[in-house]
Amino acid sequence: MMKLCKSSVFIALAMGMFSTGSMAAEAGHGNSNGPACEGYGPQTPRDIDNFTGANKHIFTAAPAYKEMNLCNIHFHNNAEHRAKAFSIYAGKHDHGHGGGYQCNISKSLSKAELIPAKENVCKGLNPGDTIEVHWVHSSCDVKPGKGLDSCLSERCANPDLRVETQVFTVVNDPLALNFNNISYNGNMAGGYYQAKALPTNTGKPVEFLGSTTGPKYTEQKCSPMQVTWSVRPECGKVDINSLGEWCKHNVFEEDHAHGVRKLVTNPKLLSEISHL
Repeated sequence: MMKLCKSSVFIALAMGMFSTGSMAAEAGHGNSNGPACEGYGPQTPRDIDNFTGANKHIFTAAPAYKEMNLCNIHFHNNAEHRAKAFSIYAGKHDHGHGGGYQCNISKSLSKAELIPAKENVCKGLNPGDTIEVHWVHSSCDVKPGKGLDSCLSERCANPDLRVETQVFTVVNDPLALNFNNISYNGNMAGGYYQAKALPTNTGKPVEFLGSTTGPKYTEQKCSPMQVTWSVRPECGKVDINSLGEWCKHNVFEEDHAHGVRKLVTNPKLLSEISHL
């Protein structure tokens, strides 16, 4: 197997994140406009219930997130990944808009949970929406901040990267999870910058080797970056009012949900996931 050398982070932690049914049926939601890109490592996002993959490019998994510095938090409009718990296709992609998957529980919310927010939240977020949150961690000695620059430094241009991931249904319920409780507010643990907490009640995370995401990449235009992913398999609920507060003020200068990359389905572009 071929081991990849890391590319410059400036090329790719763009992730799109810093810019604005049956498996047969799912294939129609993937990428079929031309031949798949060749010579790249495994790509992301993927169906985390499908452990198979034929991409032979490998790299060493990043350390556990507790042994790395949190450098960015952002979220996407709908889930980029797919799993049994978030498998409702959200619609056709149009220049980065739409697409992705919705939580199954989003179709069985109470009337109270769906009451509209009193003000515009995160530039158009509404109760019932699905979001996928990414906590990006870097092996560099860096502080949390805005975009790509927060994940590297002049002395550390090619860090190990790990993304901890959780999919949420957004609800209007103050008893639901407060997003600020899983964000960052100057928190440190074990000498590393860390979120105040990460979800622990949404199943054992599925870990795999992949790439950066976002609507700028497809199966024909692959991301060159190497990222270790850890995706929780169950949806949670998060209070929309707490998201509104976070979008108004956070060190990451995030104020909206980012677009999604189409699901990667070509086995040649996927890593094999260990069953351990």
